[in-house]
Amino acid sequence: MPATALRVAGGVAAGLLAMLVGLSVVAAAEEEEAGAPVGLVTTLDSRSVPPEYVAWVERAGRECAEVSAPLIAAQIEAESGWNATAKSHAGAQGLSQFLPGTWKTWGVDAAGRDGSSEPDGTADPFTPGDAIMTQARYDCWLAKKVAPLGKGGDLTRLILAAYNAGPGAVQEFGGLPPYPETQSYVTRIITAMTGYSGDMADEEGGPFGNRVVAYAKKWLGTPYAWGGGGPEGPSRGFAQGANTVGFDCSSLVQAAVYHASGGRTLLPRTSQAQVTAGKSVDRDALRPGDVIGFDLHGSFDHIGIYVGNGQFIHAPKTGDVVKISRLGDSYYTSRPQKVRRFG
Repeated sequence: MPATALRVAGGVAAGLLAMLVGLSVVAAAEEEEAGAPVGLVTTLDSRSVPPEYVAWVERAGRECAEVSAPLIAAQIEAESGWNATAKSHAGAQGLSQFLPGTWKTWGVDAAGRDGSSEPDGTADPFTPGDAIMTQARYDCWLAKKVAPLGKGGDLTRLILAAYNAGPGAVQEFGGLPPYPETQSYVTRIITAMTGYSGDMADEEGGPFGNRVVAYAKKWLGTPYAWGGGGPEGPSRGFAQGANTVGFDCSSLVQAAVYHASGGRTLLPRTSQAQVTAGKSVDRDALRPGDVIGFDLHGSFDHIGIYVGNGQFIHAPKTGDVVKISRLGDSYYTSRPQKVRRFG
């Protein structure tokens, strides 16, 4: 629920888990991109949304560039499970679980109680159109409040943290607050967004492979962060990645396969371990969604995802971003490779 009027008390800083060593740093020559970074997927998979709410969620996703329809939908799932009459023990109300005090400030009269798209003169948290458009309005305001702290793909996480814990908490901690409830909320929604995203790859790689590619493409342009990222999305790295929020090569692969499998397949964290998992595939049998490991410095220390047409998506190195490169570049063709298939 929005926490403008509610603070999670007694939050205890969550300990940072040490990451496995052996994460890839590619000190390679410059590589050409096969297209400009495109940011996060904003297309809604309407099949995942109750039919009576599709138009409202799509409309809400057009309120501002920072807030997408899949984000709106995943929030509603987490807040109320699509129950328009939901009430929480804390008094939060409706699809988007607004507290009365917050609703008094932000409530939008966008629809009628009868389900019409015409305002009826009353902003009501139990009217789905009012709730969804108020959620979008509030999310967009939060995006502006926390934008100075956002880096790359981290802005979505900060918006969600501010929705749950309040923007003041995000500003106080300079990022995601260390409250377990808030961190769980953010992770749950970031994960759920995949199920509401309608940007599936059009390559002939099969449903699973297409989902792997589609998830990875969402993060094009996201910074490389050594030790950062995981199934929940980009995160702050450590060592040379300590000041960057993003993915490294193996965390991008781990996240893409995890989401493509609906959370059933969690790969090992490092590229060296990932090239031993799944099914071995011949190099000449590559199809979209296959994972390619590269032995750059003697230990299969880099990994990426084949997207078709002789290209692969990967997080290359410190100072770079998630990008698409040509598999035929001499830098890669001259190195030993292993191909693995999942799903």
